[in-house]
Amino acid sequence: MGNQTFSSLASLTLRQLRKVASDLGVGLYSRKSKEELLDSISQQQEFSTGRTRLETAISLAEMETSFGDTPPPPAETRLVFLPRDPQWAYVFWDISGESRKAAAAAGARQLCLRVSDVTGLQTGASHPHTLQEVVVDSNATEWYLPVPLSDRDYRVELGYRKTDGGWFSLAFSAVARVPALHPSEQILDQFVPFSLDAAPTTLPAPVESGDSSLHERLYQNATVRWRRLGRGSEAFHEIENNNASNHGLNDSGIGRWASGLNESGIGGVAPRQRSFWLVADAELIVYGATDPAATLSIGDEIVPLSVDGTFKLQVPFRDGQQLYPIKAVAADGEQTRNITLEFERTTPEDNSNTPEQAKSEWF
Repeated sequence: MGNQTFSSLASLTLRQLRKVASDLGVGLYSRKSKEELLDSISQQQEFSTGRTRLETAISLAEMETSFGDTPPPPAETRLVFLPRDPQWAYVFWDISGESRKAAAAAGARQLCLRVSDVTGLQTGASHPHTLQEVVVDSNATEWYLPVPLSDRDYRVELGYRKTDGGWFSLAFSAVARVPALHPSEQILDQFVPFSLDAAPTTLPAPVESGDSSLHERLYQNATVRWRRLGRGSEAFHEIENNNASNHGLNDSGIGRWASGLNESGIGGVAPRQRSFWLVADAELIVYGATDPAATLSIGDEIVPLSVDGTFKLQVPFRDGQQLYPIKAVAADGEQTRNITLEFERTTPEDNSNTPEQAKSEWF
């Protein structure tokens, strides 16, 4: 490139140089400084077959100077929060000149991002003691934020920490869900009432009780009056409970009998020997809804209700009969509603065992 042409380019503004670079096909020209653009244009010209495009671009850039600089559109203060993965999120923002002036007049000292946990809350609210403040560079327009806890909803606020310790807010992001770090442990189906005559409707998601032993107590109360000889494997467990350790039985009634071995085992030498196992069971789901202010009981146990009055219990479903008398009493104690559910399970055959109980078999 000749000195005359290079001098003409050097006299152009950064915006005019970007126009020249665009016409010449220079990549990423909008991110380069003036010196970098001059160097890139020079390198591009060395691979060009002629100077026609460059001279034309320079002529256009010189013509553009006669029209004056067009002011860019005013910036709008905004903030965008994008979860990247369960541990990191990406945040970018724009701050208008008016917002910067207002912040400076209020005594703004340091630009910051505030991360709030808003899981399960109404718009504008956040969980107490979850606010995290991250200091960022005053000239930055993007930032990577560490996520406090995965599988939660977060909202980010952009603002300035003032010299007096106060806070000057600029913008809020939309609420976004950070994905879970591990696969969900919830694998149960959601039971939905269904009718061929009407569109299906979904019950509000109930909350589980925090009492981990409630389900077992309900099951024991539901089955205690039905236990008797000859009624499924539950009665068999009660009879053999004292001798279970001697006969190799556990609570589910399986052990070495399930593997097909007898007391003395199998003698001799067989050409092949392997262990094998199988586990299977069932649970019973009792669910429903009533007035949120009512008192709900199943037998002698009080069952907690969710805020919308729904409840759901997963109880063991073992062999035998189970009886669940459900009763709801109004808050004033003057009205009651009740329903009794009865279930029965039988296991005609049980040749199962756990991996720990699996024993080598000769065959």
